[in-house]
Amino acid sequence: MVILTGGAGFIGSWILAALNEHGIKDIIVVDSLRTGDKWKNVAGKSYRSIMSKEHFRSRMDGNDWGTIDAVIHMGACSATTSTDNDYLYDNNFVYSTQVAEFALRHNARFVYASSAATYGSGNKGFFDTERDLRPLNMYAYSKHLFDEWIRDNHLDTECVGLKFFNVFGANEYHKGKQASMVWKAYTQLKTTGKIQLFMSDTPDVAHGNQTRDFVYVRDAVSVVLTLVANKEINGIINLGSGIANTWNHLAEAVCMAANVPAAIEYIPMPESLAGQYQNHTCADLTTFRAKMPGTAFYTLEAAVNEYVTQYLATSWPYR
Repeated sequence: MVILTGGAGFIGSWILAALNEHGIKDIIVVDSLRTGDKWKNVAGKSYRSIMSKEHFRSRMDGNDWGTIDAVIHMGACSATTSTDNDYLYDNNFVYSTQVAEFALRHNARFVYASSAATYGSGNKGFFDTERDLRPLNMYAYSKHLFDEWIRDNHLDTECVGLKFFNVFGANEYHKGKQASMVWKAYTQLKTTGKIQLFMSDTPDVAHGNQTRDFVYVRDAVSVVLTLVANKEINGIINLGSGIANTWNHLAEAVCMAANVPAAIEYIPMPESLAGQYQNHTCADLTTFRAKMPGTAFYTLEAAVNEYVTQYLATSWPYR
């Protein structure tokens, strides 16, 4: 059996589909479908049941679980702009320690989602070996706390934490404002004929030339499944493409995939992001390449093209 927290979410639902493709259907999804269309992320997929986080927490100490092969922990509050600090601390740190301890008690493979947001401004680089980090918001701090808990308890020798960079792809629609710029750009393009990008608030960075390490969800999930199957690969590892692309380049790729001329409008950065905005991210993949040599990723253009043409431009844009 596999326990998959966040299994109805963006990355989690792709993992659910990938597990099914590998013949694994005995899966307990720990998540909430809430209202809206999030249920479509799990439609057509096989699993034993969907269990709320609260129910899972109440059952963790029980002895009726049977054999658990893996616990894949993707469940967290991923809203980087959330201001409920107590919730972020409980959900992203306390709950995560409980999930980790549960997995270890059951001798299950434990793979979890960390975040590149832990690197803060990036002034110390984006090295997954660096521990002295300065996150810019409570979301990032809560994820950093769990990474440090894993290391302090020497669990990084028996599990894997993945510092996801900017993951994008189908099934992210329920995230709203936290969804990727690819989805937002395509929606804007179809609605208004142009794509809006934030102006730069840094003098030496041109508008739209802020950079991100974009990684396609299909690539990210392929890595997750490889790590679930290979217990000898452990540690806290960056998961990005290792390439920094500008927002301008991303917008142009969306326009190209949609087969329309590039049309970009620059708008002022919201005050809520001022002082918390990363002008540059790019994963250092030294650890990743050492542990998973030969792993190939989609190019940004190919990934955006697949996302747009095979999902966003169709009547059923779900994986």
